[in-house]
Amino acid sequence: MVLKGKGKYRSEETKDKISAYLYISPFFIIFAIIGLYPAIFSLYLAFQKWNGLGDMTFVGLQNFSIVLNDPIFWKSVYNTIIIGLMGTAPQIIIGIILAFILNQAYLKFKNTFRAMIFMPYITSMVAVALVFGVFFSNNETALANYVLNFFGMDSVAWKTSEWGAKIAISIMVFWRWIGYNTIIYLAGLQSIPKELYEAAKIDGANITQQLRFITVPLLKPFIILTVFFSTVGALQLFTEPTVFLGAQAFTRTEAMTVVMYLYRDAFNLQSFGTGSATAIILLLIIIIFSAINTFVTSGIGKKRRGSKS
Repeated sequence: MVLKGKGKYRSEETKDKISAYLYISPFFIIFAIIGLYPAIFSLYLAFQKWNGLGDMTFVGLQNFSIVLNDPIFWKSVYNTIIIGLMGTAPQIIIGIILAFILNQAYLKFKNTFRAMIFMPYITSMVAVALVFGVFFSNNETALANYVLNFFGMDSVAWKTSEWGAKIAISIMVFWRWIGYNTIIYLAGLQSIPKELYEAAKIDGANITQQLRFITVPLLKPFIILTVFFSTVGALQLFTEPTVFLGAQAFTRTEAMTVVMYLYRDAFNLQSFGTGSATAIILLLIIIIFSAINTFVTSGIGKKRRGSKS
């Protein structure tokens, strides 16, 4: 009787496990179809020569050699890194400052300000790029050029000049993502005990010292998270420069990113082999930069504590 009871218990336990796996199976099925399979196929395609219609031809590492010896590819890597640094690095500093201000008890209409800061993130990227395209137009009457002329500076051809395109796209990226990082930092600030700030005020610490010695060290997990996401997002930049530059996006190299280079090879030139090879190289670049940035940001506060001991 005891054995029968154990067998029945194990049978019920097995049914529960099967039922649980069935409930979560749609996620894994969808992931396998639209995530895992394309990744594996892209890896396979990186070693093939294929135009999307005819037969595939195995070429070994030839696609990687073509990409790595292409000056336009290295130009796109340079553009991606520069635009990424200009567009995402200021978000870390300004996002922490904005979150610190929004977390102050004396600030009125906090919810309104939080919604206003987060609004660009939920705005359509195409609409944002079109508005910035008008703002940073090459025309003399464009708002950006009007501001430059007002201060006695020359107009800039924002969509065709080397640094004009990079600056315009970086500002667009910063404007859209600053609210996202600010909300994450704000959530982190609300987990910091208020007693620490009260004690710091009693000891005579000003706002700058509170930010430096309390806010930044205790926000380190959130900073690491935002740096990681910002790094991955910056290296995958595509929509902003593509919509901003319009028809010139894939014919000029002033602001061509790695993903734009990949898209051009695969869908404009019908060279899916080199496009897939570019995707593999981009994955390695993302892993390297993410590891470096995570290592650097994880060291926040360590040197200060070590010097005291």
